[in-house]
Formats: sequence, structure tokens, C-alpha cells
Amino acid sequence: MSNSYDVVVIGAGPAGYIAAIRAAQHGMKVACIDEWKNKDGKNAFGGTCLNAGCIPSKALLESSELFHRAGHEFKKHGIKTSGVELDLAAMQKRRASIVRQLTNGIAGLLKANKVDGLVGHGKLLAGRKVEFSPVDGKPEIIDATNVILASGSTPIELPFAAFDGDNIVDSWAALEFDEVPKRLGVIGAGVIGLELGSVWARLGSEVTIIEAMHDFLFMADRDIAAAAGKEFKAQGLDIKLGAKLTGASVGKNGVKVDYEDAGVPNSFDVDKLVVAVGRRPYTEDLCADDSGIHVDDRGFIEVDDECRTRVKGVFAIGDCVRGPMLAHKGSEEGVMAADLIAGEMSEVNYGVIPSVIYTAPEIAWVGLTEQEIKESGREYKTGSFPFAASGRAKAMEQTSGLVKVIAAADDDEVLGVHIVGPMAGELIGEAVLAMEFSASTEDIQRTIHAHPSLAEAIHEAALAVDKRALNFPNK
Repeated sequence: MSNSYDVVVIGAGPAGYIAAIRAAQHGMKVACIDEWKNKDGKNAFGGTCLNAGCIPSKALLESSELFHRAGHEFKKHGIKTSGVELDLAAMQKRRASIVRQLTNGIAGLLKANKVDGLVGHGKLLAGRKVEFSPVDGKPEIIDATNVILASGSTPIELPFAAFDGDNIVDSWAALEFDEVPKRLGVIGAGVIGLELGSVWARLGSEVTIIEAMHDFLFMADRDIAAAAGKEFKAQGLDIKLGAKLTGASVGKNGVKVDYEDAGVPNSFDVDKLVVAVGRRPYTEDLCADDSGIHVDDRGFIEVDDECRTRVKGVFAIGDCVRGPMLAHKGSEEGVMAADLIAGEMSEVNYGVIPSVIYTAPEIAWVGLTEQEIKESGREYKTGSFPFAASGRAKAMEQTSGLVKVIAAADDDEVLGVHIVGPMAGELIGEAVLAMEFSASTEDIQRTIHAHPSLAEAIHEAALAVDKRALNFPNK
């Protein structure tokens, strides 16, 4: 460790460690500070995403889906199975192993790029000085020419359903259950709630999800949300919309969940309750009072479009600033901040950030929903194609869902692409690239797609925009 650096990054999640590596690639002297500690007491780089969010949840989603398919779908493929048993301990061991490999990999990447990875707490002081408090030593002062704040976010805790680490838990604890709850309650039918509910439902839990919003997946296109809602209902997820949590108490029967539905009091009992109502910026002891950093009324660090704070030479990126709390959004902001510090031109196109929900079927979208475009007053056209008409989807026995493409009526520019179906998270990449280049639906129509492939559904939906679909009747 040195007393001075060109760039000091506070936070080693997907935003922070990427920013540190990119800055080092520009030839700058870089330090990356992080104090994340896992439940085993060991420190690790990677932040929430790698340790307690994106990666471990996807590991369990994959394992639980295979378990469910073995018990319910394999027979359709002519594969007879008997005595399929769940070994949750082995499943959790695999999850932990994947997390450990990737977090160790980040430490290796920092070292390979000659970034000083510092384990401890970082705090921005006035004059771009950083107080570094190592986990096993005395605080030291570091001089930084530039500072990048990437402190991430933390789960929102409700005062009337406080986390106790056992019965009422956050999303991290819900990934580490050592047995399958017979009855599982989830507060919030957003991305995290749906993914966690899906994991434990596949493994045998009776899952009840309550959501305060009256519209299911209010942030998604209505056609996609409706199709997804039908699938989750068929899977046995009991999703109560317009239901407001009023309290949760632990008793002999587990956790009693009290809620109101249209003003009428109701309740149900579960063995475990997961509170997944969103996340808030984590900025605890991040900046000294005289550091010059401003935080808005929601706790986000104020930045401009280039992630610059009001303090010259200090940037803030990722979950602790405005915009969607997505790892890939934070990473791209990290690249932008490092490039700008190096004197290069750089930007993040916030209009084409994809969102993905890794349920089965997966849900993914980029750009505007039909409702948003309609409210803007712009003339538009739409086309859709169901996976039920996809040869590849039929071969996979995964025909639920559809692709919907929305384009401008005047110049045919693609304004939004929305998918619910198999591998939606992978398919959305084509749409993101198309929109990054301001492609028209004709551009996608004239792009040759391999046959048979799931990507053909995007091709057909683009054709359907102009009522030219070839493998499904045009409406």
C-alpha cells in the first residue's frame, strides 16, 4: 500500500472493481478498498452481487430448475426417472463454491492489473483524502488525485417486519436456508421476490407472495407481465396483488403475516418470511461531513450524467447513485468514470440498459414499454411472436411466453423489446445491440438468424411489426 494514488475506489462490487481495473489499464496507480465480510467471518471482494445476490441466486435458480424438471418434465422427453431426491446440503455447497471461486477471481484480477486491493473501511475526507481503516490495523490517510465511490446498496428493512436472521430474513439469508421451508412467505413480487420464491417453490415450499402494487410487474410491459403472471400462477406461486403488509410476528406456528387487501385485514402463517421490498443506497460512514458530497432525500449520492459529484475529482457509481440498481449498469458507469479520469470521451447510454428476471420462464426487456410510448404521444407499431410457434422452443419443451417488439411509426426505429420465455436473458443482448446502433425493425428483419434457434423469435417479432411474420399468422 502507498500513501498516494491516482485513483482510489471505495467498494469492490461490480461497479468498483471494474472501475479500478479500467483505471489501471490506463496506466494509473490504483487502490480498491472494500470491507465486505461473509457470514463465515471472512472478507471477500465482489460486493452484494457476487457474495449475496446475483451469482448465488442464479446458482440456486439453475439447480432448483434442474430438480423440478427431473421430477416433472423429463418424462415428456422420454426420460424415466424414479427416486429423485433433493440433497440441499450439496446444492448449497455448490452455490458457495461458485461464489468462492468468483470472489477469489476478483482478487486475482486486481492483482494481475497491479491494483492494490485493500481490505477494510474507506471514508472520503475533505480535499480528496481517504481514511483507510484496515480490518487488522490502525487507520491511515491516503492522498488521492481522484476518488470513485462505489459503496453499493443494502436491503430495505421494514420496522414492522424487522430482520431477526432466522424467521424473518433478507434476501441474503434466504439464499442460505439449510432446509426447505414447508411454508414460505415473500414480501414483494419484484425481481428478488420472484426469483427467491421460484427457487424454494421448485424445491417443495408452499410459497405465498404479497405485493402492495395492484399491477403485477408494474415496471414491465403489460403484455409481458400478463403472460408471466399466468405462468407463475400455473406453477403454484400464490401472488396476492394490492396486498399491504401491516405486521409480522414470530409465534408457535412460525411467522404470522398480517396484511390488508382492499382495506380488509387478513393474515396467514409461514415458517420463514423473506422481506424483499427493495434496496437502498449503502453510504454509512462513507463520507465525512466536510467532504462536500451531497446526498438526496432518498439516500443517493448526487451526480451528473457522467457520474461526477459536486466535488472535483470525485465520482460515484453503481447502486449508490440514481438509476436502476443493476450490476451491469454499475460496471459500465465504472468504465465511464475511469475513462473520463484518463481524459478520454466516454458515456453510458441509460436508454438501453437491459433488465432480466431469472425465473422460468425468464423475463427480459430493454427500452420503453408500450404504455410509456403511448403516454408520450409518439405514434408506434408493435409485433409479437409466441415461443409456442418456435421449433427450437418446442424441441426444448419450453414454449411458454413471447417476444414483443415496439417501433416508431415514422422512422421504424426500435423503441423497446420485451421477452418472456426460455433464455430471455441471453436473447435480450441482440435487442440491446440493435438499439445501441439505433436499428430499425427492418434491420432486424434483414438479419439472418440461425435455424432452429430461439433468436428466430426476435426475427419473427420484428417481421410482425410490419405484418410480415412468416411462421405465425399476422394480426
